[in-house]
This record gives sequence, structure tokens and C-alpha cells, in this order.
Amino acid sequence: MILAILETAKQAISEASWETITAACDLAQKTNDSVTALLIGREVRALAPTLSGVSTVLVAEDPQLDSYIPEAFAKIVSEVIKQKSPQIVLAPGTETGNDLMARVAARLGLGLATNCTEFHLTRSGEGQGEVRVTRSNWGGSLLEEVEILSKPILLTLQPHAIPAHAAAGPEPAIEALSPTLTAKEFRVRVKELLRSEKKGISLTEAKIVIGGGRGLGSAEAFKMLEELASLLGNAAVGATRVATNNNWRPHSDQIGQTGAQIAPDLYIACGISGAIQHMVGCKNSKKILAINKDAEAPIFQRADYGVIGDLHQIVPALIAELKRVKGA
Repeated sequence: MILAILETAKQAISEASWETITAACDLAQKTNDSVTALLIGREVRALAPTLSGVSTVLVAEDPQLDSYIPEAFAKIVSEVIKQKSPQIVLAPGTETGNDLMARVAARLGLGLATNCTEFHLTRSGEGQGEVRVTRSNWGGSLLEEVEILSKPILLTLQPHAIPAHAAAGPEPAIEALSPTLTAKEFRVRVKELLRSEKKGISLTEAKIVIGGGRGLGSAEAFKMLEELASLLGNAAVGATRVATNNNWRPHSDQIGQTGAQIAPDLYIACGISGAIQHMVGCKNSKKILAINKDAEAPIFQRADYGVIGDLHQIVPALIAELKRVKGA
């Protein structure tokens, strides 16, 4: 059995969790196995019937689990692993997922491979054979191949590495768990969430992202990117580290190795040279359009479309044309 640990966001299955289910189902086909999902939280049972392609959903509900409680979640996952004896345990490679699985690995004395992008499985005899994974390291600038020796195998999936797709199948069976949690498991918990003051679509959710780099030249120039985003719809504006270091944009807008990892349908890179530290943050974009006056800029080697020219002329021209088409 393959156990998929799921996360919820705003009373729904998170995007990273749908990707995890897809990966788990793909692994199950290769190993001729079944997939069991685990939902932990407050009032999460209602989400269980939506998980088609999964044979069973384990539901651990507790009124106190209204947010991620590190020790409580780790205890529940560890107990499920001991009781159900899965071959593979897979969780989203988010900050929460990586933290949770590291705690589970420590509790059970097992190895853990985080941020996996590919899985290579072979079977020997009646048992599980060799398991190797490709994992992303150093913000995506290094890919390493790792063989997993401990059993069960603990893995996390790098967000956006495997696109989520709907799986066919009957409604899963639902099994309620009754976790025994003490005050010890609640020593560390979320006391308050401080929401970002930034309004609009987030970089990780936007279908179109417009990024600005050194070529913008000033904070004022980012206003035209904001206008372009408003005309395109479902779009957000990001920036390179140079732009955020110069205080042209807040650091929460940074895309790259030490910033946001994005996967939009289209990434429009304006005045961005294409340094590896930035490209690891946008490498999962389905299409990249680069606008740069330097024809030798490295980003053109990674872009699907390129415009060689002054962005301060090209972007206003795009805005004018979109307004004309929209009748604005």
C-alpha cells in the first residue's frame, strides 16, 4: 500500500496534495499496489469522498487540529505507518510537508528523501525491489539521484514536479481514526496567522506571472507591469532578487532560489538576464516569454518566445494594444 499524506487549505484539498495523489497513483500502477490517503484536521471528513482514484481515506479529526500542529501531526502519521505498514509514504514537498515528514522520520528512525521530482522503481521477487528517486537540491540548481534503503520509504514530492490530473475510480472507503493526543503534542502550535497586506492573486496561484528585473531600472517602472497584469487577468507581478534588494518590490515578490517557486501557464520575464538563481524559481512555467534588449542574455536559451528590444517601449505597446482590443 502507498500512503499519501494530504494537506488542506481553505477547507479544500491543496493543489500540492492533488499532485501528491497523482504521483501516488502513478507509483501504485508501477508497483501493482493501492493508494490510501490520510487527512488530518478539523472537520476534514467532508473532503474524503472527492478523492477518486484512492481506495481508502483515513480521517483523523480533532477540534484542536484547526491548523498544522507539528508534534500532533507527526504522532498521528507515525502511528498510521506502524498500524498500516505502507511500502511508500508520500507527502507534498511544501514547507509543512517537509517539516512533518522530517519529524516522522526522526520518530521512526527512517531515512527521508525530500523534494523528489522522479521515481524509478523495480521489483524483485514478492517484495519491494530497488527504489531510486531524483530529487531537487540547492533550490533546483542540483538534481541528485538517491537510492532509498530504509523501509518503509518516506518521500516528499516537489511542488509542480508532476501535474495533477483527475483519477477515475469509485468513491473511496472512509475509515475514521481516533488519535490519542495529549498536552505534550500541543506544546508547539500556531497562535496567530499574519496575513500579507498584498492584495490580488498570489504568485503561486496566478496563471500568468510578469517578472521584472534589473532592466526595469526603478520602482516606478513596475507600475506598467501592474497595469499589464490588470489587463491580462488572473496575473501577478513578481521580481528578481536584484529588484527586491533595490527596494523596487517587496521581498515577498521575489521569484527564485530563495524566493517563490512558480508554475504559471505563462511567465513574462521583463529585463531579466536569466541567472540560474532566478530560473530555478520559474522553471516549471509552461511557457516563458522573455523581453530583453540584450540578444545574448541567457534567458533566451530557456524561453519559448523572445522579444529583443527595450522593455520600456515594448510593454507600453502591449498595454496599448490590449486596451484597444478590450475597448478600454
